[in-house]
Amino acid sequence: MVAAWRDQLDREEKKLVLTNGCFDLLHVGHVRYLREARALGDALVVALNGDASVRELKGEGRPMNTAEDRAEILCALECVDRVVVFDEKRATRVIDTIRPHLYAKGGDYTPESLNPEERAALDRANTEIRILSLVPGKSTSATLKRMQDDSGGGSKNKGPRLAVLGSGRGSNFEAIADAIDAGTLEAEIALVISDVAHSRILALAQERGIPAIHIEPGSEKGGRLSDAALKEIVDRLEAASVDLIALAGFMRIVRAPLLTAFPGRILNIHPSLLPKYPGLGAWRQALESGDTETGCTVHLVDAGVDTGKTLAQAKVPILPGDTAETLHARIQEQEHRLYPQVIAETWRAGLGQ
Repeated sequence: MVAAWRDQLDREEKKLVLTNGCFDLLHVGHVRYLREARALGDALVVALNGDASVRELKGEGRPMNTAEDRAEILCALECVDRVVVFDEKRATRVIDTIRPHLYAKGGDYTPESLNPEERAALDRANTEIRILSLVPGKSTSATLKRMQDDSGGGSKNKGPRLAVLGSGRGSNFEAIADAIDAGTLEAEIALVISDVAHSRILALAQERGIPAIHIEPGSEKGGRLSDAALKEIVDRLEAASVDLIALAGFMRIVRAPLLTAFPGRILNIHPSLLPKYPGLGAWRQALESGDTETGCTVHLVDAGVDTGKTLAQAKVPILPGDTAETLHARIQEQEHRLYPQVIAETWRAGLGQ
């Protein structure tokens, strides 16, 4: 019916605007955004994520309100003409069906960071994309965090909520999780993200009952994540109310908007005594250079490759007869000891708050 209405509007030389989202816990930022979207054309349709779709995107505990309730609230807004509910993770099918004249999205997106499937559907429909400004400080994640803090349920009382990002075996994730279980690290792992679909770190997280998500990294070269992948990572982290992020063998370059969304709150552990041997294969470089010692470094993450502020280091001697494998194993022993310790110290020092 909406598709037919769109065709009628087209014959009348009027424009249909489409936006989509979860619109859970409706706030003033949503209302202002929807009014601005409606002003772009002659009618506004909101494609609303169904309950299962919201859970997949935002994690367990969401949505706060059912799709039926969210749709009724949206329909009560004067600026909203129609609401359609879709159950898929993406709004691709809705876009293909409705073929809107304009597509509105919030200012936390760019045309490049739109989901590739949805962007392809918009291109097929020859839809104009408009990015609208957000209202500072007015978001569902910010609202939920304030509610947590006001109720005394926030992370300030129980240590940080951590996200661990990794690409491989997940040995440092295990060390962090073991330290939490042992009571030596007061924290909660809220989320594990990997750019590798069948990585061991995802399997380990699932075994522990920790939410574990694969993010498709895109086709960027040089270890770069696509804009869409970065946007999805930020959305997932914010939805999980994450306080600190620990990179653990995450083989991707981190950049904005992840850096700007979590300034000073992203840690990494690197298998060398930085600034020596940044990048890949650091222990091999130390061995091949004839060094007598190497080690590991926990540092803050910035836009460079292993260039952020050093927080702590542990030294490891290079022994006669060492191979790359034996040396790496001894470095990892120190990593597993050092990383949970620095996470705790970072939180106590207030760097993540």
